Amino acid sequence: MEKLAYVVAFLLLASLFQPFMSQSDDGCPGVKKETWPELLGVPAKLARETIEKEEATLTNVQTVLNGRFVTQDFRCDRVRLWVNVLDFVVQTPRVG
Repeated sequence: MEKLAYVVAFLLLASLFQPFMSQSDDGCPGVKKETWPELLGVPAKLARETIEKEEATLTNVQTVLNGRFVTQDFRCDRVRLWVNVLDFVVQTPRVG
């Protein structure tokens, strides 16, 4: 039971630091569009082509299977396409 208390305390403390690790309000310099809600439900290949066409500064468009672990760092040159097993986008693509 004592270990559970330590885990809960750690998670509560870690959640306090989350706002410090998030993106600033200024956004990414040179990036005009940061989200693509219209790409939700489209094939990943089409979504990748659309993003690369609309934003040339985004050089790192990654396809990630939904539910996989990824790093939590924020990068202005990256967009992750969260896809299902059929390779359709299941989350709104966004810079980060």
